[in-house]
Amino acid sequence: MFRVLIAEDDAELRELFAHVLRKSGYEVGEAADGAQALDRLSQCRYDLLISDIMMPHVDGNALVRRLREQDNYIPVLLITAKSAFDDMQAGFSDGADDYMVKPVNVYEMVLRVGALLRRATSMREHRVRIGETVLEYDSFSMITQDRREILPQKEFQLLYKMASFPGKIFTKQQLMDDIWGYETYTDCHTVEVHIGRLREKLANNRDLRIVTMRGIGYKVELI
Repeated sequence: MFRVLIAEDDAELRELFAHVLRKSGYEVGEAADGAQALDRLSQCRYDLLISDIMMPHVDGNALVRRLREQDNYIPVLLITAKSAFDDMQAGFSDGADDYMVKPVNVYEMVLRVGALLRRATSMREHRVRIGETVLEYDSFSMITQDRREILPQKEFQLLYKMASFPGKIFTKQQLMDDIWGYETYTDCHTVEVHIGRLREKLANNRDLRIVTMRGIGYKVELI
């Protein structure tokens, strides 16, 4: 059974989320703020975190940053009353995996939780499937209906990273840090070159494409 931790300072809302998730078959833990969430996560294994952004002591964005700094890559669904694009971008930049705006439709939340857990499971298995396209990390292979193509390492890692989180925007700097490493002296133009090569290879793909978010970065979009 998957374990989900809910970090929300509104007790009534937290209890509603917990009730709906338990009825959907999940085991649920609760935290009243980010500090409590960090404590719960240090004591017990959870498969996914749902966190409000506006919380006392440690807010949702700071919570995600601390987890990523600790190399904890638990899937995170951020929830906030704000709907501005800048707030959404900040959450994704800190390492969140998905984002919902209050008032939350709890049935949609359950669907998003399921999708995030499926992605996380695929990543642990080193395999991502989108439609009829399969990416196999161990062999750097992209498998479609009619062919298997082994991609250059960096190209594959770029595609695998973005395809693991369809719709999530990655900045060029994030991709540089994740794929080439923090200490690299490679120019960000390298990302553009690799993205261009991947687009050529995905030209006839019927499942996914890479979209440029002007002035921000890139994302994989389902077709």
